[in-house]
Amino acid sequence: MDERFGRNHRLIILSLLKCMDMKMILLVLVVFVTVAGFAQKKPLDHSVYDSWQSLGEKLISNDGRFVVYTVNVQEGDGTLIIQAADGKKWVEINRGYGAKITEDNKFVICKIKPLFQQTRTAKIQKKKTEEMPKDSLAIITISTLAIEKIPNIKSFKVPEKSAAFLVYLSEKKIPDTKPKVQEDSLTRIHNLQNIADSLIHFADSIKSKLAEVQTKGIGVLASKKELKTNNRSTEDNLEEGTDLTVLHLETHQKYSFKLVNDYAVSKTGNALAIYTTRKKSDSTSKATVIRYDLQSKKADTILRSVNDVKSISFDEAGQQLAFTAERDSSSKALQKFYKLYYYKPGYDTARLIADRNTRGIEKGRTVSEYGTVGFSKSGNRLFFGIAPILPPKDTSLPEFERAKLDVWNYKDDELMTVQLYNLERELKRNYLARYDFDKNEVVTLGNEKLVNVLQTAEGDGAVFYSTSDYGKRVEAQWQGYTIKEVYAVDPLTGVSTMILKQLKGHIAASYTGKYVLMYDERQKKYFVYDSQTKQKYQIAKDIPYPLYNEEFDMPDDPNAYGIIKWLEDDKGIMVYDRFDVWLVDPAGKAPSINLTNGRQSKNQFRYVQVNPEEKYISTNQKLVFRVYNEKDKSTALAVYDLASKQFSLQPKTEASDINNILKAKNADTYAFTRETFQHSPDLYVFDNTEKTKLSQINPQQEKYNWGTAELFKWKAYTGKETEGILYKPEGFDSHHKYPMIVYYYERNNNTLYNYLPPSPTPSRLNIPFFVSRGYIVFVPDIWYTRGHPGKNAYDYVVSGTRALISKGFIDSTKLGLQGQSWGGYQTAMLITQTHLFAAAWAGAPVVNMFSAYGGIRWESGLNRQFQYEHTQSRIGATPWERRDLYIENSPLFHLEKVKTPLVIMSNDADGAVPWYQGIEFFTDMRRLNKPVWLLSYNGEAHNLVERRNRKDISIREQQFFDWLLKGEKPPEWITEGVPAVLKGRKWGLDTQ
Repeated sequence: MDERFGRNHRLIILSLLKCMDMKMILLVLVVFVTVAGFAQKKPLDHSVYDSWQSLGEKLISNDGRFVVYTVNVQEGDGTLIIQAADGKKWVEINRGYGAKITEDNKFVICKIKPLFQQTRTAKIQKKKTEEMPKDSLAIITISTLAIEKIPNIKSFKVPEKSAAFLVYLSEKKIPDTKPKVQEDSLTRIHNLQNIADSLIHFADSIKSKLAEVQTKGIGVLASKKELKTNNRSTEDNLEEGTDLTVLHLETHQKYSFKLVNDYAVSKTGNALAIYTTRKKSDSTSKATVIRYDLQSKKADTILRSVNDVKSISFDEAGQQLAFTAERDSSSKALQKFYKLYYYKPGYDTARLIADRNTRGIEKGRTVSEYGTVGFSKSGNRLFFGIAPILPPKDTSLPEFERAKLDVWNYKDDELMTVQLYNLERELKRNYLARYDFDKNEVVTLGNEKLVNVLQTAEGDGAVFYSTSDYGKRVEAQWQGYTIKEVYAVDPLTGVSTMILKQLKGHIAASYTGKYVLMYDERQKKYFVYDSQTKQKYQIAKDIPYPLYNEEFDMPDDPNAYGIIKWLEDDKGIMVYDRFDVWLVDPAGKAPSINLTNGRQSKNQFRYVQVNPEEKYISTNQKLVFRVYNEKDKSTALAVYDLASKQFSLQPKTEASDINNILKAKNADTYAFTRETFQHSPDLYVFDNTEKTKLSQINPQQEKYNWGTAELFKWKAYTGKETEGILYKPEGFDSHHKYPMIVYYYERNNNTLYNYLPPSPTPSRLNIPFFVSRGYIVFVPDIWYTRGHPGKNAYDYVVSGTRALISKGFIDSTKLGLQGQSWGGYQTAMLITQTHLFAAAWAGAPVVNMFSAYGGIRWESGLNRQFQYEHTQSRIGATPWERRDLYIENSPLFHLEKVKTPLVIMSNDADGAVPWYQGIEFFTDMRRLNKPVWLLSYNGEAHNLVERRNRKDISIREQQFFDWLLKGEKPPEWITEGVPAVLKGRKWGLDTQ
């Protein structure tokens, strides 16, 4: 209870005491104490994080009768909930996750995690992977709400278009480690006698063997040795499969298979493919591939004696089956050659149809073990991957005598750091190919030039498409993009034809493949290529508004707002502008139609795909939109009937953030989450007439001080009216002076209604935590001009801060700054331009744009030059072209002006901003005798990943700001530091 609350109520009590007798006084006091006890709320502290809840996975049944969702805590055990659309909870499964609803809505299947504490204890005990606690399986029958649980489950699958069967794979059985029952004395004596007899027999055998050596020579010791010739290394390294069970959900009949390594279920649920391993203890056993007919319950072994099987795939009807397999190599072979196998009903076994010697596969290439095997929608085409045969590793010298180095060459298509980062992916790189059943040959569709081939009509199209930047990737180092060629690919012959030589942008093929849409960022226009007429032309010319980002402020060409999808039969394509959806004629003849008309009201319409199998938009489809209003940041769910060209559910926005929109497959029932800053995201169901709230997470929030969020507008020093979000503490008093922390990263006004759970921070400011503890937090938008990001930060952050100070409720001597990454750089820049702030916190900042320009983003291997020339850092030139701008925008060259105490977080495994930027910042500030501290979390990324480190930095951040903005005592890490000799022994969090 704050001071004002107490003062006001004391005055009320004194007034009452003057006119009441003793009994009445006692009664009033009891009532007051009770009410005060209920009214008093606590500020958030660091102990609340683990139990704070969030919604996880969300599903809605096909008939719309119920939903399945999880409520998770930040650390601990979550709950899976099955709830009726009318709000009645049916089932709660502790630790349930990964749920599936069967096609007929009769069953829900999910996995169940082990207890969090159980897993934690196993980790502490450093148990092996196979000894760790395992998942279980839960099968919930919706009609009875009965729950069946099955322990030790590795995975499960249900057919996409059938509800009859469930298939699940068990974990390896853990050996029984229970202590043996204590034997009685007589049994122990008997066992000892047996051991003694065995030892006597063993001694006699040794004497006999010694006599044989003396007469026949020492060679007899080796003559009886069993020499295995059947691949010992493969046998020793074999990972045995486990039990696979097929369960008929209605009848509960079960069918089991042993030693299963992998399996695939057909979409229609009529067939199952199984890959089994050998059994280590049985030298006669063979690894096999089995096709099991789920209707007739007949199992056919279609391939034997395999070493490995990958990418098992059925066709749409569940009749044809294909996979890659390797049968000839040992596990330690330097090269392995996989082959493509094919099976269909009527075959005795799977047939080898493609290997490195098959016609159509170039010399030096082979079937890839990493390629995706799959059939076209009709089942008439079979696709797989081919890859170059890499030379085996050089083993001519022992490893300790081999040189280890990386050779960088300026002619390389990609930097060595990019090559090394992508090495694993490149070793698995493969190119699309098609097997021609008529000619029994392979048609190569992709190659090093056409890396990704875009299939049309789900593999049955007459024309495929691809783009290529082969030989043009060097410029990406400083551009951040490449110029691409666009190709049409004939899936029958593999012949590729260039249709556009230079494209900076992206493509989107129509469903049938007749058209391909191309957006050219440099021209800011859409073009279509017609594969039948071989013509390229501009479309959407009649749309009077920009189809590219109107607010783009980086030194590059703006991106397009994008598209939704093509219409069926390629009758049209839906294109976005800033607010609306336009239906555009791909032939370029009919006028474009504005379907949504949101610009005048500032409503932005964005399509939500509620059917995961949707490939195109049907002409009579109902389109689901999330609507966002740019003026007041409100949102809505809207439904548009494409047939009537009218909204069947009007876009009526409300002061909240609506997200995660789902729709029942066979009913007009929707589920979505709704949240505000003050209310956690909860799940709702809507059936076009009534909205029902299902979840109620985080009820404990009522016990804590929270706050409010509001839009704050002011005129920046540039003259632009600007927006930001202002977070105020609960019980805000405009006559009180509050400390304030300013947090920023680009523009955030659209997050006004976002719920921000209190959680240990990976980097950014923990806004609800500080607001709960009496701080005001301000998040201003920043707009940029080319070449002056540092000045832009000053123009918007300082102008917004001073505009708030003028309101009278901000203590101008208690202001803090906090930013991470780009925001960290802005913090570093701001404290060189103003002394307004009493404390500053910069996470992963760049301080020297010259050295950072040539740095590496280790999380991708990319060089950072493109950031300064074309993207976020917004210089728009090289250091040689505009040295003045690099000096102007580098805090390093202005550090002598700094007076604000500063904490830097810069981690030694940062993959985005080079770690040495933080070191430069710290050492230069230290050289100037400025108050500065550097936190470097070992092995940590750009944003903290480890929860233990997130908790630690949350405590330190509070201590730092409380010290300088609230006058609290500073902790030891600030006053004394934590020397290396005390690392891991003392954390420096105690105050003196």
